[in-house]
Amino acid sequence: MKSIIPLGKLIAVGGNEDKGTYPNPRTRRKYYLNFFELGILKRIVLETGKLDPRIEVITTASMIPAEVGPIYTGSFAMLNCLNVGIMDIRTPEDARQPEYLERMLAADVIMFSGGNQSRLREMFGETDFLDRMVQRYYAEPNFVIAGTSAGAMAMSRHMIRGGSVPDALLKGAVKMGTGLGLLPAAIVDSHFVKRGRFGRLIESVALHPKLIGIGLGEDTGVLITEGNWVETIGSNLVIILDGHDIQHNNAAAAKKGTVLSIENVTMHVLAKGNVYDMRERKFYASKEALPLHTATPEAEKVATVAEATTSTAE
Repeated sequence: MKSIIPLGKLIAVGGNEDKGTYPNPRTRRKYYLNFFELGILKRIVLETGKLDPRIEVITTASMIPAEVGPIYTGSFAMLNCLNVGIMDIRTPEDARQPEYLERMLAADVIMFSGGNQSRLREMFGETDFLDRMVQRYYAEPNFVIAGTSAGAMAMSRHMIRGGSVPDALLKGAVKMGTGLGLLPAAIVDSHFVKRGRFGRLIESVALHPKLIGIGLGEDTGVLITEGNWVETIGSNLVIILDGHDIQHNNAAAAKKGTVLSIENVTMHVLAKGNVYDMRERKFYASKEALPLHTATPEAEKVATVAEATTSTAE
């Protein structure tokens, strides 16, 4: 798959104040899903090229699916998208049910909620559901896979599954695992600014210097096309960390708990509309600045949908 350019689209969202889990079972906190006035949800709809796409929201990562699901259906309804289903997949056996496979195959959008990214791999690893979803991502231009917070982080092949912020840049502060494999060229982290996760993404990149680190700020997302072009969509910022030119690097050899020593990590800060080319490792101020990169065939269709939905979403 590495040499094949995917035709589908990934939209990874950085999350907001609550990622869908209660830190203490006795604590009751409201789950907020603002998406800065529905901007990201609107973009998800537009990228399908349809006025009313079939959307399936997977709440597997969340420990409060009964609260999360209705928030998504209500938010999409504000965009006049009423063809929305909730997949409350709680066990590996659920993920193997023919009903869920059929629904995934019929969907235009698959969206993973926030919560615990490790649960996504635990539930969907080695399933026909994941295999067929990946096949669709590589083969279908208008197929969109979106994820917020944990749902975004799980897109990576090498996935951050946890890490201590106070111990940042000490060996072992980041815990790595295996993700869904949709994005083999990058490692994604979320809630990047407010939760101070620079250190754990730097360590992740130092451990895997041939991958690009993508740190998503809150209320911000990236649209990834062709498995390569990273366009920032949102109100905050995206951090890109590139370790290809690292010189000295003790991340692999250092003992747990000792200070990391890393030379020459390259960082870029992307605001809304900026684009990063992961293959060539280049920053562009806008899509218009991209060399020899023309609009995809479905671009006109997306533009038509955008005009039709503007009045309902703004």
